[in-house]
Amino acid sequence: WRSALLLSPGPLPAGGRQAPFSTTCVRCSKNRRLRQKRVISERKLTRYFVDHRKVRVVGGQGGAGGHCFHSEPRKIFGGPDGGNGGDGGHVILKADQQMKSLSSVLPVYQGFNGERGGRKNCYGANGAYVYVKVPVGTLVKEDGEVVADLTRHGEEYVAAYGGAGGKGNRFFLSNENRAPTLFTPGEPGQERVLHLELKTTAHAGLVGFPNAGKSSLLRAISNAKPAVAAYPFTTLNPHVGVVCYQDYEQVAVADIPGLIKGAHQNRGLGMAFLRHIERCRFLLYVVDLSVSQPWIQLQDLKYELEQYKKGLSERPSVVIGNKIDLAESRLNLPLLREQIDERVIALSALTGDNLEELFLHLRELYDAYVKTEQSQGQSPVKW
Repeated sequence: WRSALLLSPGPLPAGGRQAPFSTTCVRCSKNRRLRQKRVISERKLTRYFVDHRKVRVVGGQGGAGGHCFHSEPRKIFGGPDGGNGGDGGHVILKADQQMKSLSSVLPVYQGFNGERGGRKNCYGANGAYVYVKVPVGTLVKEDGEVVADLTRHGEEYVAAYGGAGGKGNRFFLSNENRAPTLFTPGEPGQERVLHLELKTTAHAGLVGFPNAGKSSLLRAISNAKPAVAAYPFTTLNPHVGVVCYQDYEQVAVADIPGLIKGAHQNRGLGMAFLRHIERCRFLLYVVDLSVSQPWIQLQDLKYELEQYKKGLSERPSVVIGNKIDLAESRLNLPLLREQIDERVIALSALTGDNLEELFLHLRELYDAYVKTEQSQGQSPVKW
């Protein structure tokens, strides 16, 4: 398919009209040229992708102030010289584009404690910061309220502040008290319980009902390996595949688990996966052409998206008619094009028919997104 991206469409058939879908030989299709991918069950994949995490963060405790008096030859009563204690270390969440899941986030994080103040007015060392790497697109909540949204690589959020260091007896020196013995301990660090929620930040999102062929399509256009089977709800976790082009541009495509009617009311997999669609820049509606009246699927999908978030169904999109290799799908294709105004790309994720058209249009959507972001003075998300 890489070479097909640089080629013009093939010769027109007899009559001067272009075929509704390509008749690419299955030997030339991408999924046939690749070696057979190792089958991984969805149960094993759950340890690779985690989009929810409850974490307890505790800042480091500040070091206690020093309590000592200066003494040296010929200067026995040198006065107090206990230094202040060091501050405790913070716990900081840092977005990293190399992280794709919250599976590596531990349940508890403790900042390093500050050191005690020393002699000769020496301050104690501050505790080291603890950095927790999280994926880009992580939402931080506390008591149900959003406190941070890490949408850029390198963006940081201080989850728990370290405690302030204590004061040494040198701090309490005054004309009224020339030999203070008072010193203060360090303050404890901040303690919080946060809920981390990952919203996929892919460029494109595959949206469709269960068993529409979204996972098979993602396997055909990328190196992702979502589990596939002939029954609904095979995919229980979102997967992200990367489509690479010859100019080294990469388009991330997310396989969103299948939606059902009433998903916006948390039915089925519900809102747990609708939030992943919210971050996608453009949408790929996958409909099963083998069922009767496939345009009803498209109407129901747009209704669920609109009920979840107003304006979500109006994002740039394209309709993908899957399973064109079946006889009933070829009969339903012209009916689908009559019922809807959007562009329909008919293909087969199983045999690889007409994947080239999808690659070309996917790049057009990506280029339009990049141009829009740059015109608004923002940097587009890169993979």
